[in-house]
Amino acid sequence: MSARSATDSTNDWQDSLETLCRHYWYPLYAYLRRKGYSASDAQDLTQDFFASLIEKDYLKAIEPGRGRFRWFLMDAIKKYAANWNAAQRAKKRGGDRRILPLEFDDGETRYQREPVDDWTAEKLFERRWTLELLDRSLQDLREQYESAGKLRLFDTLKVFLTADSSPPSYDEVASQLGLSQTAIKVAIHRLRDKYRQTIRRQVADTLDESDSLDDEIDRLLESL
Repeated sequence: MSARSATDSTNDWQDSLETLCRHYWYPLYAYLRRKGYSASDAQDLTQDFFASLIEKDYLKAIEPGRGRFRWFLMDAIKKYAANWNAAQRAKKRGGDRRILPLEFDDGETRYQREPVDDWTAEKLFERRWTLELLDRSLQDLREQYESAGKLRLFDTLKVFLTADSSPPSYDEVASQLGLSQTAIKVAIHRLRDKYRQTIRRQVADTLDESDSLDDEIDRLLESL
């Protein structure tokens, strides 16, 4: 699933784009809310924006070397919002367009939990984009372990993936899982390595092939 899969069939292209939209709609919604749009207007605008994005294949207009999907979305939503008028709002989230299954009720709840600070809408967008990407990577990794029949191992060790957590001791985990300390250390090392690779894959899916993956990851982490 790549933001530059221009050679895919139309259906594959739209499926890929819809998947990206479902994963990364919230940073745009939070951006619009921080810009002063009401919850209902931000919902309508976000839904209408993504519907237009899919129907008109706007992503295929990304210039070579400027293929970072988040940059494209930021620029596109600014222009789209500027041209958004009362007639478009009256369509109520797309009118006769295909409506994407975006969970706006959950989105507004999440937005109300955002810290009240002096962050710009752009900075909030980048931070939320990064957090969504990390959450998606964690979910992807969980599915990998579940498919391998190791879901209990993942659920027990995932606490070691986050820097702000206070993980239990190796003794506690070893006792809980019935493994040796050495086995636990190896399992944690493998989990962290898989997590890094999953993050890299998730980021790569939003880049033009000419972009630097490492530079993009560094930039995203800086937003946190």
